Amino acid sequence: MPAAEGRRRSLSKLENAFVELNKWALILLLGAMSVIVFANVALRYLTNFSIPWAEEVARYMMVWMTFLGAGLTLRYGGHVAIGNVMEAMSPKAQRLLRAFIVLALLAFFAVMIWVGYNYAMRMRFQLTPATRIPFSTVYAAIPVGFALLTVHLLLIVRGYVAENRFKEAADVPGDLSGSLSA
Repeated sequence: MPAAEGRRRSLSKLENAFVELNKWALILLLGAMSVIVFANVALRYLTNFSIPWAEEVARYMMVWMTFLGAGLTLRYGGHVAIGNVMEAMSPKAQRLLRAFIVLALLAFFAVMIWVGYNYAMRMRFQLTPATRIPFSTVYAAIPVGFALLTVHLLLIVRGYVAENRFKEAADVPGDLSGSLSA
């Protein structure tokens, strides 16, 4: 039994590192986007000069933040859901429906990873207007985001299917937990 406990602890540490890395990627993107937008607005009003690439870069950072943050939102049960049908079912039927939902989500995520990758590869020769980077860099957010969604779903699947449980809002640091506990 100690070996199983050690493996579980190692997996928990790996999962925590994965979640923290995902959170820090979002924090860094949001911070960089805020600095760019603030600098652009300040320059526009103080010097009548605007950073030519600021709006484009901020938009693409927002796209990346959306896709990178979707997995964390899923992990804490933050996506929109309709629970009325599930509440009217027996506990066994609820578990079966949740298992079906997980399988449907995994299939959808796999399709989106494939479609997103193909789309990004088709866009690799087209360049963005201001920064002249390949659009594949922007559209790579789709397969990366859905891969992260897949990992986050697989990490919570047991608790979700068995008990309709997501990660607790208490696990969410700072003020974010207040927005999830209503």
